[in-house]
Amino acid sequence: MSLFNLFTISGSAVSAQSKRLNVVASNLANADSVAGPDGQPYKARQINFATELASNGETAGVRVSGITETQAPGRRVHDPAHPMAGEDGYVTHSNVNVVDEMVNMISASRSYQNNVEVMNTARSLLAKTLQMGQG
Repeated sequence: MSLFNLFTISGSAVSAQSKRLNVVASNLANADSVAGPDGQPYKARQINFATELASNGETAGVRVSGITETQAPGRRVHDPAHPMAGEDGYVTHSNVNVVDEMVNMISASRSYQNNVEVMNTARSLLAKTLQMGQG
């Protein structure tokens, strides 16, 4: 693997982690919502990653293979006065677990930062290699 491949691999990881951060932000924004655009409670979304392979079969990075909705049941709160309450007086809120999403956000942020650091280190190594050739 050459240093140039590191830019492709780390670049794809930065892009994937950026999408992961967007999904986490969406989940956190809808954590207290009762209904989404379709009138149903918001369901937390999780991002799925897959390895990208180059034409020679070597790892070429990571890509987002899909976004799935978590099928966990939503939080039910007894509030008969709420306009979205069912016949039993319960309101179903989103199934977003704020603590899990915060952990997910920290993990994605650190992964993003680490991949940026890999690219900066590779760039620095390439620059020093070029400087050695000039002397």
